[in-house]
Amino acid sequence: MLVLITYDVSTTTSEGRRRLSQVARKCQDYGQRVQNSVFECLLDATQLRKLKFELEELIDKQTDSLRFYNLGDKYKSRVEHMGAKASFDMDGPLIV
Repeated sequence: MLVLITYDVSTTTSEGRRRLSQVARKCQDYGQRVQNSVFECLLDATQLRKLKFELEELIDKQTDSLRFYNLGDKYKSRVEHMGAKASFDMDGPLIV
């Protein structure tokens, strides 16, 4: 299933800036950045639970927020892109 993850991490302190980097790196482990604080991740249910747990451990619930939008398995008809930064096909072959 495709899950869109968005986050808002307070960066008014050095700890907040550190958390922001950690959240971004964790999301990047699971998917692709499509905008500054937005990631598209192809996950199964177990991976999603694990990622939610890992992100919850990183944020400060008093000042930061996370949002998860489950677009499901038929996401290709639900996502439309315009402009720069075209994403890659996460279901396609990975060529290194």
